[in-house]
Amino acid sequence: MSAITTLIAFDGAATPVSHSFAPQSVTREKGQVTAMWKETVATVPDAAQGTVVMTLKKLASGVYRVNSRVSIPVMEAISGANSSGYTAAPKVAYVDTADTVGYFSERGTIAGRRLARQLSTNIMNGVTTSVAPVLTGPVAELFDQLLMPT
Repeated sequence: MSAITTLIAFDGAATPVSHSFAPQSVTREKGQVTAMWKETVATVPDAAQGTVVMTLKKLASGVYRVNSRVSIPVMEAISGANSSGYTAAPKVAYVDTADTVGYFSERGTIAGRRLARQLSTNIMNGVTTSVAPVLTGPVAELFDQLLMPT
């Protein structure tokens, strides 16, 4: 099991920008393990920081439910002051979220879970050539080995 550590990922911008998500917590409640990371951009309000949340839970049916969620808040655009000269502080207008969920039998294997994850990843990314599967990192460990960071 990996220790929780900073996640670094590049966005899809024309000039890619690196995003760092700092570890926030690992909790265990009612049979579910949840790990959370948050961006810590100095010029962005706390409520507008991007987050990554991963969960692992064994359902009553014996099936494991794994989830990786990336949430990116979008700030309102403030344009000028009102008639009294007051400019309101910007707030979060909405949150864009990408959720990836897997359901895996307790009888399944690492190889089978890895195959499902890699095919899903390749289809989402439009990959049509042979690529080696990613074997390390918190999402690969969660989906393939059913391991959460500590």
